[in-house]
Amino acid sequence: MPSMTPTPRTTAVRRAVAGDAKRLTRLVRGSRAYGGPYAAMVAGYRVGPDYIESHRVFAAVDTGDPAGRVLGFYSLVLAPPELDLLFVADGSQGRGIGRLLVEHMKSQARAAGLDRVRVVSHPPAEGFYLSVGALLTGTVSANPPAVAWDRPELEFPIG
Repeated sequence: MPSMTPTPRTTAVRRAVAGDAKRLTRLVRGSRAYGGPYAAMVAGYRVGPDYIESHRVFAAVDTGDPAGRVLGFYSLVLAPPELDLLFVADGSQGRGIGRLLVEHMKSQARAAGLDRVRVVSHPPAEGFYLSVGALLTGTVSANPPAVAWDRPELEFPIG
């Protein structure tokens, strides 16, 4: 069987717009990372147009796709400084999209004059955050029924 050569793709990060709300919501709700016991947390989650307009939400898009397929996104809240959301589509993981989004987030935080950004991580994502420079600062206790498990608290130093 001949080896397959992946099609080159180009990824760009752009500001999300209200029209992206349904795509971002589908990405959150469809994430395999929130399967099993975590499914209830995102079952009714919605990234609405109002959320996109009131926060710094950025999407990584496939520029080789005429529809500009969203590969992932993040949301940076400035006060208090927090990475509120970061999701990469299941089929796009392992391609550097998460790292690209974190680097973009850091540049946005730096431009906003922040010196650190807090992250309350989904437990399976802790290793990713540590691998891209976040530092473990503690644990956020479970808050049933919304969140039934403890979560790692991390911080990105912004230099």
